[in-house]
Amino acid sequence: MIEIRFHGRGGQGSVIASKILAKAFFMEGKYVSAFPYFGVERRGAPVTAFTRVDERPIRAKYQIYEPDYVIVLDPSLLKAVDVLKGLKKDGWVLINTIKTPEEIKKELNHDKIATVDATSIAIKHHLGSQAAPIVNTAILGAFSKVSGLVKIETVMNAIRESAPAKQEENALAAKDAYDATIMGGE
Repeated sequence: MIEIRFHGRGGQGSVIASKILAKAFFMEGKYVSAFPYFGVERRGAPVTAFTRVDERPIRAKYQIYEPDYVIVLDPSLLKAVDVLKGLKKDGWVLINTIKTPEEIKKELNHDKIATVDATSIAIKHHLGSQAAPIVNTAILGAFSKVSGLVKIETVMNAIRESAPAKQEENALAAKDAYDATIMGGE
């Protein structure tokens, strides 16, 4: 089973991202589970969401404590939340940031780090506002590249079917992020 944990802030679309990713895996014939964990429920507060994928039915109904992948939608969370908590030794961290994986490696002390400027991509595609861009679909494109577990075309189709608005713009943001993702520690 592959387990993925999303870290974001309220309003960034972490929960929707976990559901769209699950749909993409489902479209490729996998068994999936996606669910959120809310602390303080308000815009800007830290939010955690989870996605599980497997070749067999998933019976686990609890939080993910040892993820294979961690996806961080807001780089300010690196100082507010222990995003590496429980991450498997060979697990990947994908971060929405303008920094390179090498710069982040110094902060996190972890080898497998990928970065993408999902914020600029979301702004380019008019997703959210300049002040509060919605980066969730862009980060899914980056995840497709980092993991190699789900095709970018499938992710784009899942976005087109599931995004609440601007389906094509969201799908194109995912493709742009796929192309712009920088991977370190391979």
